[in-house]
Amino acid sequence: MVAYLMEGYNVSISRACRVVKLPKSMYYYKNVRDDSETIDKLLELSERHPTEGQDLYYSRIRQQGLLWNYKRVRRVCLLLGMNKRRKVRRRVPARVKVPLIVPEQAGDTWSMDFMCDVLMNKRRFRTLNIIDDYNREAIAVEAAYTIPAVRVTQILERTIHEQGKPNCIRVDNGPEFNSKEFKDWCESRGITVQFTQPGKPMQNGYIERFNRTFRENILDAYLFEDINQVQVLADEWMEDYNYSRPHEALGGITPDLYKRLNCGDTRNSGEFPTSPQFQQQ
Repeated sequence: MVAYLMEGYNVSISRACRVVKLPKSMYYYKNVRDDSETIDKLLELSERHPTEGQDLYYSRIRQQGLLWNYKRVRRVCLLLGMNKRRKVRRRVPARVKVPLIVPEQAGDTWSMDFMCDVLMNKRRFRTLNIIDDYNREAIAVEAAYTIPAVRVTQILERTIHEQGKPNCIRVDNGPEFNSKEFKDWCESRGITVQFTQPGKPMQNGYIERFNRTFRENILDAYLFEDINQVQVLADEWMEDYNYSRPHEALGGITPDLYKRLNCGDTRNSGEFPTSPQFQQQ
């Protein structure tokens, strides 16, 4: 408008600014803000983690040592249209009077559950998901067309060899977990089996929350040609989930760092600062 008045009516900058009630300093102001680096980083994160929202992007950015503030990240996310859409209708979970108790040490209690999906050729497959309740660490995600009780015990045998033996495993009332093979195997190894009540999925809330994240990031995010693709992507995702992805329930740090900090091993802990966004909560 100022330029129009100057050219059309041959007036000075000062007079044109007075007419439109614009401070003269604002006419000369040039925006020096450069968001190109922030845009590049957010585009990179959205490509690798398309189901995550701006809060998790911000936490990942802080963990990488970039000191952009939350308002800047949020502004650029909105500019790029990255504000995560939320479903309007949500199923209300069954209420549990007694909340889940967080174990006092790592490896004390594991939670375990199955998930189902289909390949591109419509063939169904399952995954057996196992997490440590202490720090929500993904212990195992095993993909196969069928996972009977014997296969469950084989997976647990291998996992225990790598991770150590838990004192308790929390499961639902599925036929594989109610089978004689599974119960006998747990008894022979001194592992207590804690069954949830029928129709009370939130009594196994830790694994249910993990399952939702796994479905959003893997099962609902990709089309699979074969079972090997499922396993490869699940393994890659577990690596990120345990060592890079900040968890709100853990104060904005990773499961690996949470275990190291609380079990006395603080090696490299300075590389992954707690996100201020989560510290405020």
